[in-house]
Amino acid sequence: MAIETRVLTWLMDSDPALRWQVERDLVKAPQATWEATRSLIASEGFGAQLLSKQDPDGQWAGGSFFPAGFFESDEPSRPGQPWIATTWALKDLREWGLDASTLSGTAEKLDANSRWDYADLPYWGGEIDVCINSYTLAAGAWLGADVSALAEWFPSHRLADGGWNCEAEEGNSTRSSFHSTLNAVVGLLAYEKLTGATTLRETRRLGEKYLLSRNLLYRASTGALVGDFATEFVYPNRHRYSALAALDYFREAALHDGIPPDPRLADAVEVVRKARQPDGTWLQGAALAGRTWFDVDVAEGEPSRWLTLFGTRVLQWWDEAR
Repeated sequence: MAIETRVLTWLMDSDPALRWQVERDLVKAPQATWEATRSLIASEGFGAQLLSKQDPDGQWAGGSFFPAGFFESDEPSRPGQPWIATTWALKDLREWGLDASTLSGTAEKLDANSRWDYADLPYWGGEIDVCINSYTLAAGAWLGADVSALAEWFPSHRLADGGWNCEAEEGNSTRSSFHSTLNAVVGLLAYEKLTGATTLRETRRLGEKYLLSRNLLYRASTGALVGDFATEFVYPNRHRYSALAALDYFREAALHDGIPPDPRLADAVEVVRKARQPDGTWLQGAALAGRTWFDVDVAEGEPSRWLTLFGTRVLQWWDEAR
């Protein structure tokens, strides 16, 4: 799929956290070019802003998953949750492409100072929620923390149908979740890429198989769409599943594994293609409720640079392979 010059120019006029990916994935610029742009994340735009919010003890907002004092405030009664604590900050910075050396010493500070809201467990050991553990596994591998014990948690907590579910540990579900399973495989792939360890590759592929067996979209029981969320795209998507988020993952995993796109992705690809506007952009969906440090994308209904990056590179990857 060709991208119009006007859209490409619009995408290039963006924050370094986004622009370097446009240069690498769409422009096919030399590595030195996109790496130079990527190096600006620590000193300009979103990355610099989020780094400035870090506490002296290594955390953000004084907490691991929720900000300090969250449960003593009136905030739990409001829609959504805050997206400002440590786990979310690390997830954003890593996914934006910040060089881990910028956060030198943070892994040690979090080991010493940060505990989970659940059972006061140590940060790099994770807790019982698979999504939280997925983010922590990826962040630890990125920052050089020892998360090898946490890595071994994933095979033993995979459900019988092949994926994971954040509700399973509390005994509330025995069926896998699209959301939880995508978050799990994203974390496992990041761990493999960052550490070079392949011991969890089969576990990751079993999670992928769960999603592929449902063509990224459908319930196993009825064949109906799993939920409206699958066809609704938003950035940042945080923990939320969508066909676009899943396809962007499968693109990355296939490139890493050196394999072509799986044919079972076809229906999800057409959902993404259908959402593309006549001008070549994708529109922002409804933002997830909750407090943020600052906005990193446009309001609902406006053309989103982030979603346009993801949608364009997914369709290019698919179309070129086909």
